[in-house]
Amino acid sequence: MEILNFLINNVFGSAPIFLALIALVGLMLQKKPMSEVLSGTFKTAIGVVILQKGCGILLEGIIPLASSIAQINPAQSVAPSMGADIFMDKFGFEIGVAMLGGFLINLLVARFTKWKTVFLTGHMLYWFPFVFTGVGVAAGLEGGMLILTSSIFTALYYVIAPNIIRPYVKEVTGDDSFTLGHPSVSLALIGGFLAKKFGDKSKSTEDIKFPKALSFLREISITGSLVIMIVYAVVTIILAAMGVDYISVYGLADASGLFNFIVISGITFGAGLTVLLLGVRMMIAEIVPAFTGFQETIIPNAIPAYDCPLLFPFAPNAVIIGFLISTVTSIITIVVTSSIGIFQYTVIPIVITCFFECGTATVVGNALGGRRGAYIAAAVSGVVMILFMGFSLNFVDTTIADWMIGNGGQDFSVWAIIQGFILRLFN
Repeated sequence: MEILNFLINNVFGSAPIFLALIALVGLMLQKKPMSEVLSGTFKTAIGVVILQKGCGILLEGIIPLASSIAQINPAQSVAPSMGADIFMDKFGFEIGVAMLGGFLINLLVARFTKWKTVFLTGHMLYWFPFVFTGVGVAAGLEGGMLILTSSIFTALYYVIAPNIIRPYVKEVTGDDSFTLGHPSVSLALIGGFLAKKFGDKSKSTEDIKFPKALSFLREISITGSLVIMIVYAVVTIILAAMGVDYISVYGLADASGLFNFIVISGITFGAGLTVLLLGVRMMIAEIVPAFTGFQETIIPNAIPAYDCPLLFPFAPNAVIIGFLISTVTSIITIVVTSSIGIFQYTVIPIVITCFFECGTATVVGNALGGRRGAYIAAAVSGVVMILFMGFSLNFVDTTIADWMIGNGGQDFSVWAIIQGFILRLFN
């Protein structure tokens, strides 16, 4: 148990250390000079840390927005939950075994079959077996059957998701150097399919022309900052009209600090986006060449599956467009579904998913269908995200529903529905 906990918490669960270890082994397999090995290893870890810090700064700017938007649809029927922390403490062993077992199966499949992707997104290596274990416990499984079921579904996800999204990622990047190892796959597949069918590749989101006086908006950090400021202002006006105490929601002392809060939140978002993209570029520059060692020796033709922000530099405008449009369509979907009572439990807008997962789907939509494809992918992602979320809560109530309602709406929800339906089918 001590060894297992060490591997989970300090290796697999730590993206900087895990990916630095991958870079270290890859460079050593290429017989690079020790100076290059150490340089590539440390730069990989530093790039991942910069990426993570960028995500943290970015989230700091939009987390209050998530709380404020949630007031539009106050919870009336909250899904019962064990609590994520309690669940992790109680079922940590099962989650860890499923994670290591799934990863081992992923390596074997990549080595001996034509499905060559290797799932390398550190924190997501943990969260998927966490979800599958949560679904299993909610379905009444325990002991060896729980571990077996969680391990199988974990392995299936590690293998299937990166492989099926691989052609779409290739359309974005222009090469086959990596694919997506992130829960945005389902939204990207749907958005990419519709964009390819109804889009127009002749016009890209990155070709949007600004008047000379507004040329500064070509800088994504500035555009992102302004968009967040505008969204905060609009949401505040809506909350005020609804009679909601937005001052308390934002955690302010009084209304005099509102202007400063909105401006600083926007600027914080822009700063986070700038740092995130810097970390992505640094990580790509180091980890992609280093992984060649695995491709040449251990797993021929292996394709690494990485976190979704690695796609953002290829279409940064699409990321902002995806976030904005999906936020609007998700709120509309919540209002509609709440009015007709389609879900058993109340759902809330997931601003984080709108940025990362819907933003990724919009980048894919832009690559496959241009500007129009990006708009379609963003709009549909916001709708589908809420549907996935609402239906998945039924399969994790009593276990991790509290976690899912703030982190689902994409592959976590999709695969929870698949697993839960199969378990119920076989009783």
